[in-house]
Amino acid sequence: MHAPVFDNAFLRALPGDPEPRNFVRQVEGAAWSAVAPTPVAAPRLLAHSREVAAELGFGEDDLASPAFAAVFGGNALLPGMQPYATNYGGHQFGHWARQLGDGRAISLGEAVLADGRRRELQLKGAGPTPYSRGADGRAVLRSSIREFLCSEAMHHLGIPTTRALSLVGTGEGVLRDVLYDGRPELESGAIVCRVAPSFLRFGHFELPAMRGDAGLLRQLADFCIARDFPSLAGQGEALYADWFAEVCTRTARLVAAWMRVGFVHGVLNTDNMSILGLTIDYGPYGWIEPYDPDWTPNTTDAAGRRYRFGWQPRVAYWNLGQLARALSPLFADPAPLQDGLARFAEAYTDADRDTTARKLGLAECRDDDVARMRELHALLQAHEVDMTRFFRALAEVDADAPSLQPLESAFYDPAKRAAGAAAFADWLSRHAVRLRDDPLPAPARRARMDAANPRYVLRNWLAQEAIDRAHAGDLGGVETLLEVMRRPYEDQPGRAHYAGLRPEWARDKVGCSMLSCSS
Repeated sequence: MHAPVFDNAFLRALPGDPEPRNFVRQVEGAAWSAVAPTPVAAPRLLAHSREVAAELGFGEDDLASPAFAAVFGGNALLPGMQPYATNYGGHQFGHWARQLGDGRAISLGEAVLADGRRRELQLKGAGPTPYSRGADGRAVLRSSIREFLCSEAMHHLGIPTTRALSLVGTGEGVLRDVLYDGRPELESGAIVCRVAPSFLRFGHFELPAMRGDAGLLRQLADFCIARDFPSLAGQGEALYADWFAEVCTRTARLVAAWMRVGFVHGVLNTDNMSILGLTIDYGPYGWIEPYDPDWTPNTTDAAGRRYRFGWQPRVAYWNLGQLARALSPLFADPAPLQDGLARFAEAYTDADRDTTARKLGLAECRDDDVARMRELHALLQAHEVDMTRFFRALAEVDADAPSLQPLESAFYDPAKRAAGAAAFADWLSRHAVRLRDDPLPAPARRARMDAANPRYVLRNWLAQEAIDRAHAGDLGGVETLLEVMRRPYEDQPGRAHYAGLRPEWARDKVGCSMLSCSS
């Protein structure tokens, strides 16, 4: 089987755990621990991303070989792979959680592409590590399908994300209590190979800072800048300041992209925030269907709703504040860190205004456009309107004769639609006046809107349909959904089902309305 060239710079540049045995413990003074995946009974390739496979140099023959399933099911290694788990901490639901680490993720190594770029390959669900905190280090089929599909769906939506190479069934059962109600069940096990330039998180820098290990903190920062931010120049505090400002800017743009398509991460702990500004760790995520800024898909967060849709920008800012605090030993004065946080606010405002212009089909966003978008959001929430369908259909409204008719299929409740008809008509009339004052011709406006407002998103109920079929032995639902999500901004004849309103059966179904972190 073809093997990429590996150059494991993280292991070479940063101190490792001297303890070779794999048991749960506190790991001090080290960025990583060597740990091998735990072999499984019967690894079988269930699905793969052809784009990621091609980037890594795997051909169809490679993918079809038992050797591929063995490697990416955790039963074998390719030449150059040096498996390890990394050491980090994090703030979870606003509270410091101390050491966390890769509890069920094992990195295989850093593949070097033909153009010199790096891709870290990481198995999720490949067995216990020193950071598993009493868990088994495994993952189940349902959560693995969700991570596999969402990684690729987000990429094709144009949103920075980790990718997914493969989904491998293990042939083993995994015991999970889905709703934490004391009724665990045996589920099918699976492993996802996720791929990214780096899996470094805010928590990697928080842990040594909270432990007072300024030396390791500086080593991590220097390594991260050199490997993952090669365009940054300078030295000392000026370099660290530019780096932090770049992290803040990337994070702002990432969250603005989530808000544009209605994505809710679900668990925005600092250990789930990528230092590269990627979407990382697909657990209880979801997409807004009836527009509701207070919605969260996470059962664990049901009471406080800290990670609700509308709070994602402020939570990201809070998380960056914790990162700034962790990085403060690198600075004699906090001013550069404060400047970086200000960059987040500026970048988010700019990205949000760009989103408003694109979603409404405007050449630019004015202050009154921001106000009008807020009015629209309030109407969508009050009258139970599907966010994705409404904005996609908004391009069909005739600016010369605005009507609610093209938008009617975005409403869940006919009575609420009727109750809001006058308010929507007023909004559409004012919006039409604004469009007539905009320089974009109608075809360009439609193209701009269609490129910002997807026709298809990975709604939880669609993923659940694919999961149910997979549990019955039919992976066709996963393949079809992956194919649909490859072209989310294009109308795909014969696939209206994948752009439909949430069906009534999915309103309160586990896996559709709310999800747990259990996987």
